[in-house]
Amino acid sequence: MKTLFATLVLVSTSSFAHDASFSSDSCNVDINGGVRISQSEIEFLKNDNHLYKIVDNSTLIIDGDEVALSASQQSLINQYSTDIRALIPQSKEIAADALALASDGVNLAFNELLGEGNALARDLTTHFNEISNEIEASFAANKTIHFDENGFSGDEFFGEEFEQRIEAAVEETVQNSIGSLMIAVGQELLFSGGDMSAFETRMENFGERVGHEMEMRGAEIEKRANGLCESLSKIDDLEEKIKQQIDEISEFNVLTTSFSNNDKA
Repeated sequence: MKTLFATLVLVSTSSFAHDASFSSDSCNVDINGGVRISQSEIEFLKNDNHLYKIVDNSTLIIDGDEVALSASQQSLINQYSTDIRALIPQSKEIAADALALASDGVNLAFNELLGEGNALARDLTTHFNEISNEIEASFAANKTIHFDENGFSGDEFFGEEFEQRIEAAVEETVQNSIGSLMIAVGQELLFSGGDMSAFETRMENFGERVGHEMEMRGAEIEKRANGLCESLSKIDDLEEKIKQQIDEISEFNVLTTSFSNNDKA
């Protein structure tokens, strides 16, 4: 039973990497430095050392001094900052939808065994809602978001911690409801005429149906995760143009993207 639940969880979170790299079937992204995003500034770092920052989507600051920019350079800086900021709501939606997918998967499993509206599913929904609220708060407009070569600082919603918290919520709820689950299993066995083989086959078939349903929903999330990767690639392109046009930051490289099928969007 635990294996089924864990599988449902992992199906929903498999699009996310465990560090500051992101990869899909065609796109790979590596973060070579740190980025700290606040309401007014985007600061770029390397090994926690300040490189440069963009203030109010327009002003380039290096070593405390404003860099004089031409009209074309100013346009690039503005687009670069704007596109980076657009990643925040895009990332939040993907994390929230992955959580909702995990919630749907385990609830389908418990509803099949215990019936609609069971206490175990309600407890799980409460756990998932708490995590969802934390995601919402962590990506709020007034929050400073920081990520570097090691991933997101603080609570991480795109790696192992995200998966582990979901698994822990499921396991805790199962342990607290083991009595109800044992009764339900006994009732199902009676329904199957005491035939354990028939019961196992029925549950395996159900697991396959749920897995298929989750994979279908997960495909849409993966599609949007690939869209995020394409957005990062466009930001990488902008970074390269900025490096070519602004000598003061020509040696800095925060983002690197590559495409395995050579059809970069």
